[in-house]
Order: sequence, then structure tokens, then C-alpha cells
Amino acid sequence: MPKVKRVKIKKVASAVSNLEKIRHSASHVLAAAVLQLFPKAQFGIGPVIEGGFYYDFILPRPLAPDDLPIIEKKMQEIINRKLAFKKRIVSREVALRWAKEKNQSFKEELIKELRAGEQISFYDLGNIFTDLCRGPHVENTAAIRSFKLLRVSGAYWKGDEKRSQMQRVYGTAFEEKSALENYLKLLEEAEKRDHKKLGRELELFLFHETAPGMPYWLPKGLVIYNTLIDFWRKEHQKRGYLEIASPLLNKKELYEISGHWDHYREHMFLSETAEKEIYALKPMNCPNAMVVFALRNRSYRELPLRFSDTDILHRFELSGVLNGLLRVRKFAQDDAHIFVSEDQIKPEYQRILEIAERFYSIFNMEYSFRLGTRPKKFMGDIASWNKAEKDLKAILKASKKKFEVLEGDGAFYGPKIDILMKDALGREWQLGTIQLDFQIPRRFGLKYTDAKGLEKTPVVIHRVIYGSLERFIGLLIEHYAGAFPLWISPLQVIVLPIADRHFDYAKKIAAALEAQDIRVEANLKSETLGAKIRAAEMQKIPYILVVGDKEMAAKTVAVRSREKGDEGQHKLEKLIKRLKEEIEKKK
Repeated sequence: MPKVKRVKIKKVASAVSNLEKIRHSASHVLAAAVLQLFPKAQFGIGPVIEGGFYYDFILPRPLAPDDLPIIEKKMQEIINRKLAFKKRIVSREVALRWAKEKNQSFKEELIKELRAGEQISFYDLGNIFTDLCRGPHVENTAAIRSFKLLRVSGAYWKGDEKRSQMQRVYGTAFEEKSALENYLKLLEEAEKRDHKKLGRELELFLFHETAPGMPYWLPKGLVIYNTLIDFWRKEHQKRGYLEIASPLLNKKELYEISGHWDHYREHMFLSETAEKEIYALKPMNCPNAMVVFALRNRSYRELPLRFSDTDILHRFELSGVLNGLLRVRKFAQDDAHIFVSEDQIKPEYQRILEIAERFYSIFNMEYSFRLGTRPKKFMGDIASWNKAEKDLKAILKASKKKFEVLEGDGAFYGPKIDILMKDALGREWQLGTIQLDFQIPRRFGLKYTDAKGLEKTPVVIHRVIYGSLERFIGLLIEHYAGAFPLWISPLQVIVLPIADRHFDYAKKIAAALEAQDIRVEANLKSETLGAKIRAAEMQKIPYILVVGDKEMAAKTVAVRSREKGDEGQHKLEKLIKRLKEEIEKKK
């Protein structure tokens, strides 16, 4: 499953932007302010991240939201002093002595992890704060003109739940006040769109403490889920994909063959039977697709052979990283494993990129690509890795789409192309991924007979377009702020009778719409029309049909659409034609 976009620590390079320097410097000012307020504070790390910075602390008490303005005030006092940032190169011995004298055990650990001979630098902030840091920083604190502390959260040291739990203070900084104000407005809008909040309000899904990270899909949410799968299924059937389903529980031997047992075991849910056999809940579909390919002898004429599935998967994610639908332990993917010969790699990737364009354009999503290359811990030989990476770079260049390269971010069995989506707020998320695999088919001993009668090992393309269905829906909720396009709206139309005497007509209208496969309800509650309209608008239903004496007499409905407001009276037959066209074209 592709990773949801996470906060990424910026690697300091030769060309660091002024904004990054400001944010990095602001994190040091934050630490200095915290030290003045809590003299016994212990410090973790304080990196620049996308959108701002953070710093991790161990403090004598938990921080509350009311503490942030106090820390901000202290930061502003430090900034107003125009204190300089000065870099010092020190020996390993001096650095360790400093860490011990200051009782900074986390800094001591970081120093000990540095390679022998690696340069060690400190940055002094005036004479009030010193930190182990590579830099760079601004010349002095006067450059930090517009900043804001945002929130406090918990964090484990190095992300390991077995290590110390720390308090993480997030902040942001900008070069101009107007940029900061715009960013804060964006955060406010993002909070309104939070899928966890809207998921409750719209009754789409829920989580329960007895199954952390495993969503319950409620009726309305399941409509969205199934509608997306139905669309995926039809589009892939047209493109020659063959849908399969495979066991959700497999013996560890399957994952030993695929290599996942060595590279992924800590993320699996494991179970030992009474017969002392170890099974794992399926964390990914690739090993099972290999088993299906190996069913019988294959010919080159069958290639590309495209297996697709939407099986349920389980992965053990640490409790601290679970995040609504965006980071879960139970999920499904719009998965596919495509078996190709080497000369089919390029055209097959082009077909997959066409599918990506079809899917993402429907949702008005701007997207780009990112190439992940060979990681440090990889499987197979470097020659095939180099070939795979070269092929993918050529494909990306030919696509004319924007792409970037993230060194070392490939899967352990092959390089990959990730699909990065921008939502309505301009936030970037990783969703789909297209991975090129020369290794796992070799481990399974997969073969096909080529045109000359020789046995060859196929190459496998692992790919998802939605990615995790759970994550995709979570992002759709935020992208649309819960106001889904008509074709995926859980409830497409609601009929509102003005008074009790209009109930039968309302039910007749609803039945006519339902007969045309339009998702509809009639609100027959004894409430005022105003209350019914407000409730329908809160549920973000695309079309509200009001019926009263006038509509009954004229055999019409009064239409209120989410996009246009009051549209006046319409004949039902014409409205049904319009709705069906909107659904069919996925407007």
C-alpha cells in the first residue's frame, strides 16, 4: 500500500531556500524559549518539515493549548534581541562531554550514531541556547518575522513506540505576514474538511476501540466504497484485466518465498495454530498473484497477463501513526499484477498511465509522478535494478508529466512510480503506485515459453491507481468537503413533502426515481419544510425536490440543487433524464 503523505524531514543540501533557513532557525528559537520556561527540558530533534517545523521535548508536565501563546511570547522576546546564529565545529569528545554536562541523553545518542570522521557542528543562539545541528540558519533572529505555533502532539523518540514518549510542538514561519495569514486560513479550511469530522457528521464510517485502525463502513459510506469499485471493475474489464480473489490467511512459507518474511514481517498480523504452523493475515496481494500465474504452463501469447483484485488486506501499523482512513490496519486496494515480457514494459506502463489519467481527471485532481530508486535494503542483482530504473525514467520523460526522483525510495524488489495528487486545498498526497519487479517472479520460479520455444521469466508490474480504498475515500471527503459529485453521493436525491397530505405524492416521486437506479429518500417526518431543507443541506445531498399543492396539481417537482440553489418547477421525466446523464458522464 502506498504511504500516505507524511511529514518529511528536509535533507540539508547545498542549496537551502531562505524559507527553510527561517523555519529551521525558528525551531531553535522555539527550543530556546522552552528551555527558559522549563530549565530541565530534554531535547530530541527540531527539523524543517513541509509547511513549517517542529521540536520534540521531554518536559516536567504535559503542555496544554494555553501554553502555546506563552511560548510564542517568549520566542518573540528572543527574536526581538536580534541574536546571532554562530556555527562551531567540535570534536566528538567535546560534543559528547557537552551532551553529558547538559544531561541531553537524546543528543548524546545522536552524536554516538555519527560515522567516524564525520564533521560535528553546533549552532549557538547568542549565549542562551546551543544545539547539535548541521544548519544552515539565518544570520540572526531578526529574519524571523512571521511565525505561529500550531499544536502539540505526542511522539515517540525515533518513531519507536518502545522508546521514550515526547511532546512535539509544531509551528510554521513565513517570510511575509500575508503568507502566514493565508496559510492559517488554509489550515482553518482543512479543519472544516477533516474527513474524521465529516465522516461522523455524514454517517459514512466509524472506528471502535475494539478494532483500532479497522474502519466500520456504515451504509452511506459503503455506497461510496462500492460505487468506486464498480467503476474500477468496469474500466478494467474494458482493458483486459482478469479479476481474481485469493486467501486472506496464508502460511509463512508463502512470504518466505516472496521475500516479504525477511523484509516485512514486523508489519504482519501473525497467528500460530494448534498444529504449530504460523499463518499471516495477507498484507499484500503479490505472492498470491504469483501462485495464480504458476497454475499452469504459460505462453508468450498470454502476455501481458493482467490479474486484478480488491481483496481485504491487514498490516500492523503502530498505534501512534493511525489516522482515520488515511492510515489504517485493515484496507483494500484496487490492485493489479501484470505479467509482461521485457519488451512489453514500456507500452504497458503507458497503458497504466492512461488509466491514471482517466481516474484522476474524473475527480478533478491535479497529479504528478515520483520515481523511487533502489533502497539500501534491496533484493536481487544491481544490473536488473539499473535496467528497471532506466526504463522507468525513459517512460516518465516520454509521458510529458511533471516528475521528481526520490533516491532510495523504491520497494525492496524493484523501483516504482508513485502518483502524487493535489487536492482542492493544494495539499499533496501519495495515492497510486506502479512498481517494476524483476525479483519476486524469479523467487517463485515463474516461467513462460517465448516465440522461439525458450523458457523466460516474466517481469511483474505491481500497480494501484486509487491506492487504498480507505485512504482514497478519506481524501475524497476532504477534497470535496463532503459534497460528493452526484454519481458517488450516498444519497443523490431527497424528496420533501410540505405537509402530511403530500406524503403519497412524495412517495410516488421517490419510487419513480428509484426505478431508474437513482438513490433517493422521501423525508416523511412531521417537521417544517425549513427544518427538512436545513437537514438535507447539512447532509450535502445534491438535489432536493420539494412537493406541495402546486406540484401535485401540475405533476411537477420544485428543484433545489446544491450547486445552483432554487431552480423552480420541473417535469419529473426531464429531471430524471438530466440526472441520469449527469451520473453516466460522472460530471
